[in-house]
Amino acid sequence: MAERLPLVFVHGIRISGTVWRPVTEIVGRRHPVASPDLPGHGGRRDVPFTLDAAVDAVTAAIDALGGRALVVGHSMGGYVSIATAARHPERVAGLVALGCTATPRGPLLAIYRMAARMASANQRRADRFSTWAFRRTLPQAVAEAMVAGGLDSTTMPQVVDALSGLDPRTELGEYPGPVWLVNGGRDPFRAEEKAFLRVCRDGRLMVLPRRTHISCLADSEVLARIVREAADVVEERALGGNDKTPGENPGGHAA
Repeated sequence: MAERLPLVFVHGIRISGTVWRPVTEIVGRRHPVASPDLPGHGGRRDVPFTLDAAVDAVTAAIDALGGRALVVGHSMGGYVSIATAARHPERVAGLVALGCTATPRGPLLAIYRMAARMASANQRRADRFSTWAFRRTLPQAVAEAMVAGGLDSTTMPQVVDALSGLDPRTELGEYPGPVWLVNGGRDPFRAEEKAFLRVCRDGRLMVLPRRTHISCLADSEVLARIVREAADVVEERALGGNDKTPGENPGGHAA
C-alpha cells in the first residue's frame, strides 16, 4: 500500500507543537505526521519570532516528510499556515485553518497587542494562569498536551507585531489548493469567515457548535476526522477522483 499523505500541524501562540499530540496519535496511525515548534516557542523559544522564520519552520517540516503535505494550523499557526500555502503552494497539498478568519487590523489588533504586552511583562503570572485555565476548561489529555512543551508569553508581542503585517485574505486568494476553514461557533476569530471563504479558490467552511477559540481543540476525535477527510479529498484528487464540492461542511454546521 502506498504511503499516505503527510500531515504537518502548526501550533498557536505561546505554546508548542505538543498541543497536537492527542490528534497526531490518532491520525498518525495511517499518515506520517510532524508538529514542529515555531521560533519563539517550545524547544525554539530562544529564537526570535518572525513570519519568515515561522514559514521556514513549516516548510522544513514538510520537506522532512517528503516535500508535500496537508498543513493544519490553529490561531497563530493558522495564519502561519496560510502564509506558507501562499508562498509555497507546491509544498502545501491542502490547508486546514482553524480559528484564524479575522484580519489582524484595527481594534482587534489593538486589543491583542495590549494583551500581549501585559502578558509578556508579567510572564510567570500569565503562564501560570494559562496553565490553570487550560486544565480547568479542557479534557485532561488535551490540557496536558497544551502545556507539555512549556508556555512562554514573552514572545507574544513579537508574534502580534509580525502578524500585523499579514494580509491573510490576499494570501488565501493566492493559494490554488483546497482549503478548509474551521471555527468554533463562539470564536471571535470567525468574524470574517465568509469573506475569507469567498477569496478561496477552492474553499469549505466548517463551524463547530458551541466551541470557543481554544475549546475547538477539545474534541480530538472530531479534529482527527476533519483532518482525515481533508487528506482523503487531497489524495483522491491526486489520483484523479472526485473532490467534494467547495462549500461543503462535513462534521460541522454551515455558518
